[in-house]
Amino acid sequence: MNQVGLVGRFTKDPVLRYLSGDRVQTHFSLAINRNFKNSRGEVDADFIFCTAWGRLAEHIVKYCGKGSLIGANGRIQTRSFVNEESTKIFMTEVVVEDVRFYQLKQRDSDETTLIPPQPPNGQENLKDFVLP
Repeated sequence: MNQVGLVGRFTKDPVLRYLSGDRVQTHFSLAINRNFKNSRGEVDADFIFCTAWGRLAEHIVKYCGKGSLIGANGRIQTRSFVNEESTKIFMTEVVVEDVRFYQLKQRDSDETTLIPPQPPNGQENLKDFVLP
């Protein structure tokens, strides 16, 4: 079974991306406090990278800003890609399938931030390709 539940705060405003095939996506980091204090008496946090797709992504971008507290349920997924320096990068993320909004903060701007689709050229259209 691959299932994860998180409760954390957005580290910055989420951004909606339009991909090929009329798909929309957002990715964001959640800051999640640990349940104990470190040797200096401070509470450390983990930063978990998350991705959401479709209408869920649109709702997250519309209602959540930096500091919003949400509960996210989903699954862990690993993937790899080659960056601009031709280095293979491996990453683990949570693919969010359900969200509960606990405490919403206003976005820094009233307008929803959008990243428009880029025109295809060569391998540029492979950037949103997801390995099985």
